[in-house]
Amino acid sequence: MFKRTSSAAEAAPTAPATYGMMAEFSGTDEIIAAAESVRAAGYTLVEAYTHIPVHGLDDALGHKPTRLPWLILAGGLTGSSGLFGFMVWVNLVDYPLNIGGRPLFSWPAFVPITFEGMVLFSAFAAVFGLILICGLPMPYHPVFNAPGFERASLNGFFLCIEAKDPQYDAANAASLLTKLGATAVHEFSE
Repeated sequence: MFKRTSSAAEAAPTAPATYGMMAEFSGTDEIIAAAESVRAAGYTLVEAYTHIPVHGLDDALGHKPTRLPWLILAGGLTGSSGLFGFMVWVNLVDYPLNIGGRPLFSWPAFVPITFEGMVLFSAFAAVFGLILICGLPMPYHPVFNAPGFERASLNGFFLCIEAKDPQYDAANAASLLTKLGATAVHEFSE
C-alpha cells in the first residue's frame, strides 16, 4: 500500500569522520619533547600511546592527577567505619551478651574485622573505580585504525592529536609532527 522512495542521501555512502593525526616516534626522549611542543603549540586534545611507562609524559601532555586514590580512601573509610559501627550496634544494641562480666563495648576485639572491612572496600573501590574512570570495557577505539598502531604494544611510541581539538588543522598538525622528528605521520578516521 505504501511505496518507499529512496532519497539521494540514503543511497550515497558517507565517508567516515576523521578522528585525528597519529605520529610515531623512535624513543622516550623524542615523544616527551614532541608532547611538550604540541602542547606549547596550543593543542589540548593530545594523547600518547607507549609500550612502557614513560616518566614525565603525563606532565608533558598536561594530564591532571587521577582521583582514584581519593576514591580508594573513601572506600577504605566507609568499610572500616561501617563494619566498626555494625559491630558496636550488634554488641551494644541488637544482641548484647554479658559473658563472664566482660564489657559489651570491647573495641580491641573489633580491630581485625575493622581492618578487613577497610581492605575489602578499598579493593572494591580500586577495581570498580578504575573500570569507571577508564571507561572500560572498550572493545574498540578509533586509534586502532591508525596505520602501524599495532606496534604500540610492542615497541612503538605514538602521539595522537584528535580532530575535535579547536586548533586542529590536518596540514598544520602533520607539518608540526614532522618537524618534531616523527618517523611516520598518518591521518586516520573513526
